[in-house]
Amino acid sequence: MNKFAKIALPFALFLILINACNDNETSVSQYDELLKKTPFAPLTDSIRQEPGNDELYFRRAILLNTNNLPEPALADFQKAWSLKKEEKYAFGIATLLTDKNPDEALLFLNTAIKDIPSSFLLQLSLARGYDAAGKTEDALNACNSILEKNPEQVDVLKMKADLLGKKGNSTEAIAILEKAYNLTPFDVELNYILALKYAETKNNRVLSLCDSLIRVDSQGVHAEPYYYKGIYYANNNDKAKALSLFDEAVKHDYYFLDGYIEKGSLLFEMKRYPDALKVFNLALTISPKFADNYYWIAKCQQAMGLKEEAKLNYQRAYGLDNTFTVAKDSADNLK
Repeated sequence: MNKFAKIALPFALFLILINACNDNETSVSQYDELLKKTPFAPLTDSIRQEPGNDELYFRRAILLNTNNLPEPALADFQKAWSLKKEEKYAFGIATLLTDKNPDEALLFLNTAIKDIPSSFLLQLSLARGYDAAGKTEDALNACNSILEKNPEQVDVLKMKADLLGKKGNSTEAIAILEKAYNLTPFDVELNYILALKYAETKNNRVLSLCDSLIRVDSQGVHAEPYYYKGIYYANNNDKAKALSLFDEAVKHDYYFLDGYIEKGSLLFEMKRYPDALKVFNLALTISPKFADNYYWIAKCQQAMGLKEEAKLNYQRAYGLDNTFTVAKDSADNLK
């Protein structure tokens, strides 16, 4: 064996050992097998070649999240953030943590904002995190902090209005929504939020707002304007007008479940139980897994003396949505 071979052999063995160590570190990940599969494999191969490339982890995180795999996506967002403090990485972490564990999201955000203090997205995420954690006052303070610097941020105005609504301050919430509407009257979601607020507070401005929405609906496919007007008339005890508008809502969109629920619940309130039951059974053909519908069917059956059927449908409602404790309690209380 020549001198070069004597030197090269131990060097090659050293490289093999290093690669083995790297492979062992990679295999620690509980997502290894998943990440070797399509469509993640190409990015995983690239990461193996460039383990310090933060952008590759970010791209794989996005791909994982779009495939409804939030946990490995979070791990990749966190790895990207550890390599480079970029806003988009922190925003990805905050979004996933807020859905999973709002308190953990808040801990992360309060640290991340120190790294990127000028980030609007992180400030907004902080407000959303406080809201998700049930800390309404803190969320409002976070919104106000953003609006002090950016008073025309419509998404923040909408969020502030929602938070004020949760505190029972409908008057101020409406004033905030009206300000947002003046800034972006073309925002359809904002129109609907404002219309619902008007309807819930018996404010007749809902009528002109909804009429304007109906006029611009050239194809006549939107049920919402009729629905909000129906809620307004129901709240003002004009039940006949409300029922006709809920009918108009589902005529414009046969699959608009809220229209059926509101019509059926109003008929129930009027003690027209068989008519209400027909409405809810019709809604059942559109969405057989809508928990609210089974709950209202059960209420009608209970009012009609059909206790066994009612109990079964209360249980079905709870089975479809285990947060629907009212349905469970109603079933348990039926003797």
